[in-house]
Amino acid sequence: MEIIPAIDIRGGMCVRLTQGDYSQETVFDEDPLNVVDRWLSSGANSIHIVDLDGARSGLAVNQSLIRRMVNSSSDLNIQLGGGIRSSEIVEEYINLGVNRLILGTAAVKDQKLVQWQIDTWGTESLVISIDARNGFVEIDGWTKNSGILASELIAQMMNLGVQNFLYTDILKDGMLTEPNYKFIEELLNKFDIKLQAAGGISSLAHLEKLNELGVDYAIVGKAIYTGRIDLSQATKIYNNGDE
Repeated sequence: MEIIPAIDIRGGMCVRLTQGDYSQETVFDEDPLNVVDRWLSSGANSIHIVDLDGARSGLAVNQSLIRRMVNSSSDLNIQLGGGIRSSEIVEEYINLGVNRLILGTAAVKDQKLVQWQIDTWGTESLVISIDARNGFVEIDGWTKNSGILASELIAQMMNLGVQNFLYTDILKDGMLTEPNYKFIEELLNKFDIKLQAAGGISSLAHLEKLNELGVDYAIVGKAIYTGRIDLSQATKIYNNGDE
């Protein structure tokens, strides 16, 4: 399992929300490039970036900032989500050097875009974000219930050739409680997928449990910003395969 630190961007700054609530925002750094450097020096191989402005608007709001983040290191793998809802934006970000694009709302509203990206750029260029509240997928920056069950959306995406999924339990996100192990285990038992897990991860014990369940990537946000998890320690244990 690989540990991937998260950087959420809003208004050009590195922030964290609680349960995806835009009114519950904490600014951790006014310059996200400082955070990229910090996580790189802590042993991160990849960075998970979310354009919160883009997620809400459906536009590539912070593209110039993201370009600077991508160009900050040639050794860094970037996966990016938020506002990616057209083939033009997909091409722009891939041409910028983003390794994987995360589609959430588009997976519900525009499955032709999902198929196009797989056909054009390959399945490894794509992660489908399953952002769920009480089992149902939410869209448009976690502001609307799609009415689709998480398991239903995964099955639909697998039929298109998707292999990589990111599951976030919205009610756990930013709460520093624990991941939704039960649902993660159910997904891994039901589907043969590469799974990233996010939401509620706040200790090395949580990471150990996710690793035991068979999660491929753990996305860690608030816990590393607040010091609940030492990213250097976590990456040494997991990213390098050490004990």
